[in-house]
Amino acid sequence: MAHIPINHPLRPFYRAVSGLCGVLILAFGVMGAIASTGDDFFSRESIWALWMRTNMAFSLVSILIGAVLAAGYVIGGDLSHWINYYGSWVLLAGGLAGIAVLRTDLNIFNWSMVNAIVWLVIGTLVLTAGLYDKAGPPEPARTEGALRRNQVTPAKG
Repeated sequence: MAHIPINHPLRPFYRAVSGLCGVLILAFGVMGAIASTGDDFFSRESIWALWMRTNMAFSLVSILIGAVLAAGYVIGGDLSHWINYYGSWVLLAGGLAGIAVLRTDLNIFNWSMVNAIVWLVIGTLVLTAGLYDKAGPPEPARTEGALRRNQVTPAKG
């Protein structure tokens, strides 16, 4: 992971984007839990929250994922970087899995194509944040910046 920039100048912006994605997922989960109260846990009824289909199971998963992303924003530092980097792969895999099971009985989270698209877009945003929000000591960041601008010749070794 040596190619991931350390202390990128837009790091606070990327961290804020991932935090906003976490809050959005958390809000969706809470609204979905309220909307699906009284229905079966894995209901396949037409339950909608924030323009996406849901059920109680998917709402609880969304609350968990949103809370973890939002906590990563609040905590910051390298933990935020790792949460964003690895959490994005969970979101992207979930979006692709949702597409794969969309019209089958395995669609236990009551997804529609809108859900899959939203999770893939959010996964991409969080991945971008994970690639650019790595924190580190200032000296390696300065050396890396100088290498990027071709101001220093890298040591052979």
